[in-house]
Amino acid sequence: MSINARLQALGITLPPVSTPAAAYVPYAQTGKTIFLSGHIAKKDGKVWVGKLGLNMSTEEGKQAARAVAIDLLGTLAVAANGLDNVVRIVKVMSLVNSTQEFTEHHLVTNGCSELLGEVFGEKGVHARSAFGVAQIPLGACVEIELIAEVA
Repeated sequence: MSINARLQALGITLPPVSTPAAAYVPYAQTGKTIFLSGHIAKKDGKVWVGKLGLNMSTEEGKQAARAVAIDLLGTLAVAANGLDNVVRIVKVMSLVNSTQEFTEHHLVTNGCSELLGEVFGEKGVHARSAFGVAQIPLGACVEIELIAEVA
């Protein structure tokens, strides 16, 4: 099954590349490696504001991370000239806006990782880091960046 067929089966329409909010580019490529800048969680087209352990549950955070993954896929599709050109997802780094007591950053980040696996299969299995942070730009609950290898 092609990547586009998998996305369609999942009911996912890829968004356009977001305009950067500061002095950076949405992605950069060197050789066969594409680095996607951090993408923040959005809900209904607006920044998904929240803090895990204060006013958001782990499950809500997981849904936010899944939403970020969809945005990342939209950017990666443009950067790679199509998702079928992705050889593999190499690494995901996730920042979770959370209280000091919150310890389920890894479960929140699964929202992104699991979707990448559904879309890319074995090529979507990746190395990963998940961190809790005191704040993310614009108050977003989750920010994720991604590294991919392309053909």
